[in-house]
Amino acid sequence: MQVNALFLYTQRFDMETDAIEKIFQQKIDEEIKIEPKDWMPEKYRQTLIRQISQHAHSEIVGMLPEGGWIKYAPTLKRKAILIAKVQDEAGHGLYLYSAAETLGIDYLTMMEQLVSGKAKYSSIFNYPSLSWADMGAIGWLVDGAAILNQVMLCRTSYGPYARAMVRICKEESFHQRQGFDILYTLSQGTDEQKAMCQDAINRWWWPSLMMFGPKDEASTHSDQSMNWKIKRKSNDELRGQFVNMIAEQVKVLGMTLPDPDLKWNEEKNSYDFGEINWDEFWNVVKGNGPCNKQRIEARRKAHEGGTWVREAALAYADKKKNKSKAA
Repeated sequence: MQVNALFLYTQRFDMETDAIEKIFQQKIDEEIKIEPKDWMPEKYRQTLIRQISQHAHSEIVGMLPEGGWIKYAPTLKRKAILIAKVQDEAGHGLYLYSAAETLGIDYLTMMEQLVSGKAKYSSIFNYPSLSWADMGAIGWLVDGAAILNQVMLCRTSYGPYARAMVRICKEESFHQRQGFDILYTLSQGTDEQKAMCQDAINRWWWPSLMMFGPKDEASTHSDQSMNWKIKRKSNDELRGQFVNMIAEQVKVLGMTLPDPDLKWNEEKNSYDFGEINWDEFWNVVKGNGPCNKQRIEARRKAHEGGTWVREAALAYADKKKNKSKAA
């Protein structure tokens, strides 16, 4: 009798869960945003935590390749613009960590996952920035790729994530223009400046294509994420859009992209392009890129160095709360 009762209870629980999941999927299909207090499958929650925290980590780690160039900016105007951009990236991280916290994970846990190497961030930030022209290439190519990824996230199915992305995308559009302006200025300069511009494009082009992730057939999360409308387009679809956009914009610079296989395909009405070095991609993802250890160590030091600030802020908040209660 006990076995039968347990079987019936389990069967009834499974039927109720199936019914709730159908209602959940129907909301998504009807473009109704999922909010923090709404029921959601645990896998949906964990997928969002992974994606949003990874996105937040990318914004924070992404400050590092540019932050070191602030003091070397060629003019005061360029310095002020770069400072503002790095501050924007910090703000983006804050928005995204806050969105992730609505899913039941706290900031300190996410940061510990980052500095321990458990959590991932965009592989492109494990490449070094070697010249001032890299500030242009990062803005134009890296932020350009990010925008294509992120615009679709303004319509993602999870409400807090979608709303955070609206402001982020507006700011990222300025970042891309800033990067293009740097490269355009260099492209109109001396032979040495033109060479610097081309060199930066050569070094950042392929890592920028890698930003969209592995090929669709090798992406383990894409199908489910698209079914839940967390993502709206596949990795390869976004990558193709990016190539079509940049292949035209580079003509304005009078520069070239380092891909001998890049050519217009009349039949497809888009550009064909060469094969990414996937061995390099996976090597960087696994922690063996040029700057992986350097980036993690920088974040670890910043996290540990900021402990006293967090403790002081909490102590002040408690003191203020107790004072308010006493009053």
